[in-house]
Amino acid sequence: MQFTQEHDAIRRTMQQFIKNEINPFVDEWERDGIYPARQVFKKMGDLGLLGLCKPVEYGGAGLDYSYGMVMAEELGAINAGGVGMSIGVQTDMATPALARFGSDEMKREFLAPSIAGDMVACIGVSEPGAGSDVASIKTTARSDGDDYIINGGKMWITNGTQADWMCLLANTGDGPVHRNKSLICLPMKTKGVEVLRKLDKMGMHCSDTAEIKFTDVRIPKRNRIGDEGKGFTYQMMQFQEERMWAVAACLKSHEKTIDETIDYTRQRKAFGKPLLDNQVIHFRLAELKTEVELLRSLLYRACEEYIAGNDVTPLATMGKLKAGRLGREIPDACLQYWGGMGFMNETRVSRAYRDRRLTSIGGGADEVMLSILCKYMGTLPEQ
Repeated sequence: MQFTQEHDAIRRTMQQFIKNEINPFVDEWERDGIYPARQVFKKMGDLGLLGLCKPVEYGGAGLDYSYGMVMAEELGAINAGGVGMSIGVQTDMATPALARFGSDEMKREFLAPSIAGDMVACIGVSEPGAGSDVASIKTTARSDGDDYIINGGKMWITNGTQADWMCLLANTGDGPVHRNKSLICLPMKTKGVEVLRKLDKMGMHCSDTAEIKFTDVRIPKRNRIGDEGKGFTYQMMQFQEERMWAVAACLKSHEKTIDETIDYTRQRKAFGKPLLDNQVIHFRLAELKTEVELLRSLLYRACEEYIAGNDVTPLATMGKLKAGRLGREIPDACLQYWGGMGFMNETRVSRAYRDRRLTSIGGGADEVMLSILCKYMGTLPEQ
């Protein structure tokens, strides 16, 4: 990647914003189990950070994806994974399909205020019985004249208790499962939309995650994004950005975990010498640092190919798979070197251990990533 002064400016802006507006408060937000998304998003919107890769006519900067990747990479410096994930939902999960395929009316109603930070968005794909298996969702949007009548429910919805609107994937027909779905902009205050509960999670505590129910929700068909029946295709395209974002957002978190472990093991003495002097520790940390740099190189290559207009599904999938594996391997290895302190919630390595476990699940589980890669390699057994 050849970074420009504009890339560097975005890095500096994000670093200052995280230092002043996020990291001083994350411990409080973690205890509360929620953070003020609307307040944070508005400040980011005022800085132009929520629409770096979105069209200028709706308030975006119209830049290529490398700028969004730089921003996502800086999000890894936040001392709690939940905040970065929530921001990523706004920028790289709920809005890309709307920006590409939505009507001008829908973009002005939902995209522009999301870029400005005046609206909080969420993405409604997963259901209690359909997580990584997107094709098997059950939520329906039945045609009724000029409207859809929506029934069903969504699970594990990031920003779910604070969101103003949802990018909803629902079945709008009875045909083949890959051609019967549509994406719909759904205002969360619409009659029949109910937040059933805020979910209690293993990690990502400051990110509010909800279970949501739809009962005879009436929405105009004009709220549909693009063509009817193309929702699955649009969502799969959106996954390319989502998975690259997942890789970018973990890099600095992993580096921080390694660096903090170096500092701790250098100071902590056992049997008359610093823990870091043990070869098993300093060799292992060197291996982990190498893994992070290899993952960064894969991400940068995928980003270059994506900007060139190529299908990066295999590269983005490889990156997501490796990011998930390192999300378990790095915090686990480092926590061990912290000993008893690693088991304390007051240490950031403990939080990283909980937060980064999600990378192997959210946005497609590791096993789904492997299936996608095997399909591209021609090794997946025929059904």
